[in-house]
Amino acid sequence: MTQAEVKIRNANEQDRDSILAVHMDAFGEGDGEVIAKLVDEMLDDASGEPMLSLIAESDGELVGHLLFTSASIEPDPGQVSARILAPLAIVQNRQRQGIGGRLIESGLRQLEECGVDLVFVLGYPDYYSRFGFQPAGVQGLQATYPIPPRNADAWMVTELTPRMIENCKGTVRCSKALDHPKYWAE
Repeated sequence: MTQAEVKIRNANEQDRDSILAVHMDAFGEGDGEVIAKLVDEMLDDASGEPMLSLIAESDGELVGHLLFTSASIEPDPGQVSARILAPLAIVQNRQRQGIGGRLIESGLRQLEECGVDLVFVLGYPDYYSRFGFQPAGVQGLQATYPIPPRNADAWMVTELTPRMIENCKGTVRCSKALDHPKYWAE
């Protein structure tokens, strides 16, 4: 299948079971159950609003999902519009086909159009740097929970509003569902 045969769209409530199945498949037994439960909780968590939930569809089936939830930066919450990208999942038999990248690019474009300033992610630097993400900690933007020094580059940020990073420092706070140390171990 080509990238052109994959449609990216905003998720709706009818997609929920399929979204959870995508995460189960993408992360496999054990981790898949944990991530699917987290996504289920995040979708119901009002503290994550406004959120953006995107899916990738191919031949009428969901093959990918990406969730962005609201975040704030302390000590000045409300001064900067921020989101956290978490999680991203592509079913195993469709990985490495550019679907995740299309979801990220579509999501960042939509968030920029909505006036979001910064987007954070805890993930693989080699992957997310392709989309403009760079280490956040060295810029004075700390994760909700400490990231071990050996993985410090995995805590990343991208600017959707130019020069916004220059004007903010502090600790990023996330939705209640995501606010547990176990989700911040990279």
